[in-house]
Amino acid sequence: MQCLRNRDNQLRGAVGVARPPTPVALYDDPALVTTSDQQLPDQTSPGSELTRRVVVTSTGVLAVSAALAACSSNANSALPATLAPAADEPLGRTSDIPVGGGTVFAGQKVVVTQPVSGTFKAFSAICTHQGCTVNKVAAGTIDCPCHGSKYAITDGSVVHGPAPRPLPQRQITVSDGMIGLV
Repeated sequence: MQCLRNRDNQLRGAVGVARPPTPVALYDDPALVTTSDQQLPDQTSPGSELTRRVVVTSTGVLAVSAALAACSSNANSALPATLAPAADEPLGRTSDIPVGGGTVFAGQKVVVTQPVSGTFKAFSAICTHQGCTVNKVAAGTIDCPCHGSKYAITDGSVVHGPAPRPLPQRQITVSDGMIGLV
């Protein structure tokens, strides 16, 4: 029985009995040693507290400012070659596109049509039904081999389903008898 009482007292001492505060050294200066129930003297003036949030925010603002300053350039300077706008990707000659028909450029995923002489249109070559690549232009339509969808060469609209939407237009340039994909 005595053994149990000793054990109970030990447990109460560890958990239930309040112990006197143990000094914790927060600074090297012995004058600033405090206990857990004491307050440190206020040695800061109002508004001069340096919190972690202020330090982290200030560091972030400084880093972004430095990056922007390093990336900014003089308006008269030329862009480096890596930042210059890319030239149009050449697709072919205008003479390669038949009037009333078109040509599929599968590698570039684009189809170029010439509904009337001198008028060139470009559309995505990806069928809006299930993503197959259209494979031919015939009889005034752009044809998909997978499920039979057909699109108008004039505006990419659906002529025959199951395609749910028209082919999206693509931007091209026509200059000096050449067609370029923008």
